[in-house]
Amino acid sequence: MNKIVMCALAVAAMFSLNSCFKDEPLNAECDIDKMTLHVASPENVFFQLSDTVKDVAYSDTVMSITVRAGADVSAVTPTFEITPGATISPASGVTQDFSQGPVVYTVTSQDGKWSRRYTISLVPEIIVVTNDTIKYDFEHFELEPSSKKYYIWHNVLDDGSLGNDWASGNAGFQLSMGSATPEQYPSVPCDEGIDGGHCVKLTTRDTGQFGIMVNKRIAAGNFFLGEFEVKVALLDAMKATRFGKPFTHKPLKFTGYYKYAPGPKYINKQGKEVAGMVDNGSIYAVLYRNHDAEGNPVILYGDDVQTNPNIVAMAKVRDLHATGEWVEWDLDFDYEGREIDMNLLKDRGYNLAVVFSSSVNGDIFEGAVGSQLMVDKVRVICSHED
Repeated sequence: MNKIVMCALAVAAMFSLNSCFKDEPLNAECDIDKMTLHVASPENVFFQLSDTVKDVAYSDTVMSITVRAGADVSAVTPTFEITPGATISPASGVTQDFSQGPVVYTVTSQDGKWSRRYTISLVPEIIVVTNDTIKYDFEHFELEPSSKKYYIWHNVLDDGSLGNDWASGNAGFQLSMGSATPEQYPSVPCDEGIDGGHCVKLTTRDTGQFGIMVNKRIAAGNFFLGEFEVKVALLDAMKATRFGKPFTHKPLKFTGYYKYAPGPKYINKQGKEVAGMVDNGSIYAVLYRNHDAEGNPVILYGDDVQTNPNIVAMAKVRDLHATGEWVEWDLDFDYEGREIDMNLLKDRGYNLAVVFSSSVNGDIFEGAVGSQLMVDKVRVICSHED
């Protein structure tokens, strides 16, 4: 079976597993692919003009767009690109008052059998000058609302509400192991946290026969600030992980606690054991400019998250030794002499990516099944400026 046929079969299988898809003559997809927000004076509402356009990942059914403090969002006109044949209500191009709260859109498939709800909010920035430590304690999680098959996590925002900044590759694992229970997925919550609360447990999993067919035999447990785009996971795995979220503080330190245990047998992408090779995990944080010199948006992917020239600072745990006890890491962000533009920082011109993986080479589908990384009490300590 040639590679093109294999990819075609894989994509067909992927779409058959999504909740909006069914094998019908008419198109059964019901997704928003792109959203554009139109206002009279975008420079007074958005931090960057590129913020008016958003490519919508499959998992983005709840979208919260941060706008400038005091911005007038009472007359915003969203337009949408949706899957062919589908319909959307309220209609694309109808002006909405987002100052009254979220607007809920429903996309219905061409065959009329499936629909998805999207909740869209435009939230004015809350300026907090006393919070110089960003805390990630992983206590807020739930089963993914559509499928109830795997866990998703929420972060606590400055106003106490919950955001959706954390992502994992769980949606991709569902393509290969749709029969798995939520606890059998690579990224799960765990009640063995350092102080008796919850932590995140990441485990490298076998992807079964489907993984063999598409030559992706393992799925490392991964967890990161950003988005995971399941629609491209099989065709270009490196582009499925979109690392980073806008960050308005200057990070100085990256701290937290981990446990790590490598799996017993390291295998390469061809499924062959590599004698003497011991798996290792990965923990790091990256701050980068989210636009290039021409003003084009920049997002880091699996193939450049540690090498992109827009990176201005990094903090990385260099060696995760095996340990059954909680071990603390405490790292300085290394700017290597690079300066940060404080005005650009305030205008959300930088993204922060925090990344954890149970197999350091999991992005190329190499590692040891059973490798396990647990993380808790993660902190990003920032400089304080009034």
